[in-house]
Amino acid sequence: MNNLFTKSLTRRIYYFGSVFFLILFLVLTYDTIKTLPERDHHENLTPQVVSGKAVWEKNDCIGCHTLLGEGAYYAPELSNVYERRGAEFIKAWIKSRPADPANTSGRRQMPQFNLTEKELDALTAFLKWTSIINTANWPPNIEG
Repeated sequence: MNNLFTKSLTRRIYYFGSVFFLILFLVLTYDTIKTLPERDHHENLTPQVVSGKAVWEKNDCIGCHTLLGEGAYYAPELSNVYERRGAEFIKAWIKSRPADPANTSGRRQMPQFNLTEKELDALTAFLKWTSIINTANWPPNIEG
């Protein structure tokens, strides 16, 4: 086996592999840079959406939910919840949460955040904004 892999052959494999993956990295970077402007929708970023993201962060929603595949997997993915359920369902669901989730037997429950109507509108605007992001069909399961 020592005769098969000499220092010179090993060095050539290392250099070839390094050059190959550097070229692959550059090609994929170019493709990403070329593709991203087509997928960008920052012009739809309104003050209400920004406020909704602040509500999302203040209540640590990502501590239980995932959004665009990022976050905890304790609760459902919410990237496409606006398309699946709509604004009124989202608001009603959040309002209907029990005041003390510890009293629900054997189930994980979302806590009651006591959000104002303005905060609910902002949060649904944020979820609507995330639902129109071109995610290349992620998540693969429509229910998240």
